[in-house]
Amino acid sequence: MATLWHGRFEGGPADELLAFTVSLPFDQRLAPDDIAGSRAHARGLVRAGVLTDSECDAVLRALDQVGAELGEGSFAFVRTDEDIHTAIERRVTEIAGPAGAKLHTGRSRNDQVATDMRLYTKRMLLDVAGRVLTLQEVLLQRAVEAGDTYLPGYTHLQRAQPVTLAHHLLAHGWALARDVDRLLDCRRRTDVSPLGAGALAGSSIPLDPDGVAAALGFAGRFENSLDAVSDRDFVAEALFALTMIGLHLSRIGEEIVLWTTAEFGFATLDDAYSTGSSMLPQKKNPDIAELVRGKAGRLIGDLTGLLATLKGLPLAYNRDLQEDKEPLFDAVDQVSLALSALGGLLATLRFDAERMQAAADSPYSAATDLAEQLVRTGTPFRDAHAIVGGLVRDSLEGGVPLADLVRAHPAFEVADIALLDPGAAIQNRTTPGGAGPEAVAVQLDRFRASVDRDRQRLVS
Repeated sequence: MATLWHGRFEGGPADELLAFTVSLPFDQRLAPDDIAGSRAHARGLVRAGVLTDSECDAVLRALDQVGAELGEGSFAFVRTDEDIHTAIERRVTEIAGPAGAKLHTGRSRNDQVATDMRLYTKRMLLDVAGRVLTLQEVLLQRAVEAGDTYLPGYTHLQRAQPVTLAHHLLAHGWALARDVDRLLDCRRRTDVSPLGAGALAGSSIPLDPDGVAAALGFAGRFENSLDAVSDRDFVAEALFALTMIGLHLSRIGEEIVLWTTAEFGFATLDDAYSTGSSMLPQKKNPDIAELVRGKAGRLIGDLTGLLATLKGLPLAYNRDLQEDKEPLFDAVDQVSLALSALGGLLATLRFDAERMQAAADSPYSAATDLAEQLVRTGTPFRDAHAIVGGLVRDSLEGGVPLADLVRAHPAFEVADIALLDPGAAIQNRTTPGGAGPEAVAVQLDRFRASVDRDRQRLVS
């Protein structure tokens, strides 16, 4: 079997060369994009006078047949099909004859691959953004269902101040909103067609890169052919956006792991979204949450691996760029699976409101409220902080209820004791964007509107 470059070489490629350079096992997922790019290029070759209308029709029919063969699994690969681009062109030429042999006129695999990758990445970014929005909608629904349920908020994994459960869930929702924005922003920069850049310098054939870009649904074409074939910024950006999603999911996973322990007891996993132990009959394990947490490291590896590959490459195309595909494909797969699995887990998770609220009703959680009450009566905050901190210390060390010490302290009024009542602290969180019920009711509306706007962005 001949290679695409056989004319320059006297013999065929070594088995070792083919085994090391082949990308076909993983780049077959680019087949729909390669066929779309080839269709647009063929029509562009008609405008350039390279293909006649009848020749173009033959090529397009051949591309349709190749697509069908790939779709139904009957496509027969051969030894020299080192990538999906080579395989498709070979088969088109077999079907269409001389017309198929003209398809690569004015085109290099360099701009062909870059075009395929941009088409794939554009599509993938939209798909993942939709999956993120679906998870946001799960969080929104669970936040609505949570009502006024509250739990301890934490800093340094130490109880700090009470927050409503809805507020806590929406904190994850807003982080995911930034992820959607990053995905769509990355897609905007990906939306540039490299087709027509050739190997690195364009072509002497009167090609129509603008028309081909429009036919493929790109916002525009490249400005510099060297940059067009060597640029993989969009892949690195996509990997960063996917990795950030992974980090945000990892944080949710970590909390689920903690909350479903007997020590916390804030939530219980649904049987369908948990696993058991091969040895310990009593176990219900949060495997989805743990794997989401673990996959974050894998995503970081995908990103940093590509950045290391790109860091020292000279212009223009280098075969090193073949290494852009596997990390991107892997990241897309892992994030997509994680979003779906975690969405199911969160949708079925059962919260223990009584356990949460009991943990949040410690009088020490109202320490800041006590200090702020002193501020209202004219005490500087730093002095108020010291007074309340001293009362907390005395309570913990002496085993005396904090309420008794507050009642006995001259800086406080008897009415101030009510600040320590169960549920009082959460009602006092009234500032915009804060954790109290009134502020969260406003936030729910704003979050719902944000999700709706982003849904519209996906189709506009």
